[in-house]
This record gives sequence, structure tokens and C-alpha cells, in this order.
Amino acid sequence: MAILNPLIHAPVRLQLLTSLSAVSEAEFVTLRSLLDVSDSVLSKHISALVDAGYVHSRKGVQAGRRTTWVGLTKHGHAALRDHVRALRALIDAVD
Repeated sequence: MAILNPLIHAPVRLQLLTSLSAVSEAEFVTLRSLLDVSDSVLSKHISALVDAGYVHSRKGVQAGRRTTWVGLTKHGHAALRDHVRALRALIDAVD
């Protein structure tokens, strides 16, 4: 049986990591809008993924306002690939 990563399996986290896999970094407000979640929900998910070493975040200023950028780490890429592989194995077992 394929082993899913419980940290990644939460839908918002899976969508967050998948979105970040396509870019080097994304701005917090862009991710919030894309995932259609509140600031607090997104912050909690990002914190959990930072603690696991799956994403990094940095703060800065853009156009005179403070912002946060989030990016996927190499460890996060590997964890996402493993999770997707496990999902595919489960799907293949159904077919």
C-alpha cells in the first residue's frame, strides 16, 4: 500500500506545494487569492511546511509595502514528488 505524507495530504497544503512547484517563489497575497483562504489559514499551513523544511519564506518590501514571499525547497520538491507517486499508486490500484 502506498504511504501518503500526512503533512502534505491536507488539500490546502497539497495545492500550495503544487502551486509553488511551478515558480521559484510566490507572494503571500497571490497564494491567498489562488487558494481562496484567509491570511490566518494560509499562515498556519506555511508555518507547518516551513517547520518541516518543505518551504521557505522571506519578508521584504515591494512597491512601498511589506510582503512575504514563499518558495518550495529541494526537500519540499522531493516530498511532493513522493506524495504524488503514492497518490498515483493508489489510483492505479483502483483501475
